[in-house]
Amino acid sequence: MNIQQLTYIIAIDRFRHFARAAEHCRVTQPTLSTMLNRLEAELGVKVFDRSRSPVMPTETGKKIIAQARRILEEVDHLNRLAGEMSDQVEGELRLGVIPTVAPYLLPLFLQNLLDDYPKLKITINELTTNEIVVQLKSNMIDAGILATPLGQEAIREIPLYNEPFVVYRSKAMLNSVNNSKLVRPEELDLDRLWLLEEGHCLRSQIAALCELKKQNRTYSNLIYEAGSIDSLKRLVDSSHGITILPALSIRDYSAEDLKLIQYFREPVPARQISIVTYRHHLKERIVDVLKAEIQKKVAPMLDESKPYKILGVKD
Repeated sequence: MNIQQLTYIIAIDRFRHFARAAEHCRVTQPTLSTMLNRLEAELGVKVFDRSRSPVMPTETGKKIIAQARRILEEVDHLNRLAGEMSDQVEGELRLGVIPTVAPYLLPLFLQNLLDDYPKLKITINELTTNEIVVQLKSNMIDAGILATPLGQEAIREIPLYNEPFVVYRSKAMLNSVNNSKLVRPEELDLDRLWLLEEGHCLRSQIAALCELKKQNRTYSNLIYEAGSIDSLKRLVDSSHGITILPALSIRDYSAEDLKLIQYFREPVPARQISIVTYRHHLKERIVDVLKAEIQKKVAPMLDESKPYKILGVKD
């Protein structure tokens, strides 16, 4: 029995298909099958029922696969621990980032981070909050960047910054009754409000707004949950509506675009953005560097209590 064989049975269990598991492990299918046969012969049990499609683990196989996962986690922890003893920041960081953060945060720091630490390799995937949590627990990624708190005991949260929300209006709304640059959540027109489900209902003011919007759905003949901020803005523009956006998403707006923005009065609703890791995580040095690089770039851009003052907005 060896580590490679344990890796193969976990891949087969994940894909439930020999060819896809072999491709994932970067070996031929005959090699994968041969190594599985040798493992089963050594253990004296069948790990998988090959007569079923998709291939399924046997009852005994389920227990063996679970133990194999624990063994590989410990091996991975041992390798990470050895890497942590090095003075240099090097190795790989597999990072998941939610879609309402990734396109606005990553360009701010990523290239500088790679330039400063050339031995560091970063693999990034845009994932939902739930996907990040699942992949952290299954050791498919090392860390995530998302809105917190999550309230999960096994997940460690490392706060990065608080990102204020702003109101985005279609051009047709510029001559609305409430055209002040500063507004309160309760002053928004719920009949014209569109919201992204994830990442917005986070603080008391916005949470209440989201709940009110959900209650009003029964009076609407259209329910649309946009998958991205760009999609949401296009919907708002076409429907003469309004929405709520995170402040970093308007950082590159022109003076003309900023005319479409309203800012919240104090207390300004905001979301907390954090790095999250799973228990037993050992890439502390890399995560510390990531945190420092992000905060260095983002801190000058956000005045968490009065975001409108950055742009010289006057009520």
